[in-house]
Amino acid sequence: MSEADKETIVSAVVDRLSARFPEAPRPHIAGVVGEEYESLAGGRIRSFIPTLIEHGARNRLHREYSFESPDGHS
Repeated sequence: MSEADKETIVSAVVDRLSARFPEAPRPHIAGVVGEEYESLAGGRIRSFIPTLIEHGARNRLHREYSFESPDGHS
């Protein structure tokens, strides 16, 4: 995957997650997405990388930015 492809994928995922987690700073989201990308960059099935990156980053951000209310609901 070329550097331009990586940037396009990472940028699109950061945009979607920024909309989903508006309370999370965009640089933090970009860092999480970058880490997820790097952990999967060596994979053989390249077509799934964008989906896997977004899934992993979304799960991490959900854990960081989903707070339970006092009545036990998030």
